[in-house]
Amino acid sequence: MPDTVAKSSAHDRLMQAAMILFYNHGIGGTGIDAIVERAGVAKKSLYNNFASKADLVNQYLEARHAEWLALYDARVSTAADPKEGILAVFDAYQDHAEFAYERGFRGCGLLNAAAELEAGDVGRVAVRRHKEQVESILARHLSELVPDDAGRVASLAAHIAFLLEGAMARAGLEGSSARIVTARAIVADMLKAL
Repeated sequence: MPDTVAKSSAHDRLMQAAMILFYNHGIGGTGIDAIVERAGVAKKSLYNNFASKADLVNQYLEARHAEWLALYDARVSTAADPKEGILAVFDAYQDHAEFAYERGFRGCGLLNAAAELEAGDVGRVAVRRHKEQVESILARHLSELVPDDAGRVASLAAHIAFLLEGAMARAGLEGSSARIVTARAIVADMLKAL
């Protein structure tokens, strides 16, 4: 009887291996040979699917961004109002922190990667776009709460984004989502005044 279970493509196996290894060991600490070995493919497969390690890194960053957006979309889909939409951002980051990582949670994979890349690198630009999109999501929900004050919305969105990023940094250092939960509670209190 033939095997009816479809095997994942070499591209998908390479991407999955890269996602795990880049998160565990960093981009600089992960060589092509380790990725190829973990994926169980020939080295030629890597270059058939990615132009270079830099291309793989850029696709990794895009995949991490898409992964977070999916967590947020799942959380915001049950939000009953703009305040819950804002808190859904924190819930998505908490989900990210509580994922079953092989070597434990070590912070935002995007920021970890950006720290390794040179200023001006296309990967750093991608990480910045992600962080700006998160702040934009916060601003969109806030604009529903404060519809006629764009300056206040921008200020509040920046403030909440700073709380979120600080909480993620501490959560990564401490290896748990506790700081994200605390930041969420702080923001929930802030939102009561709106």
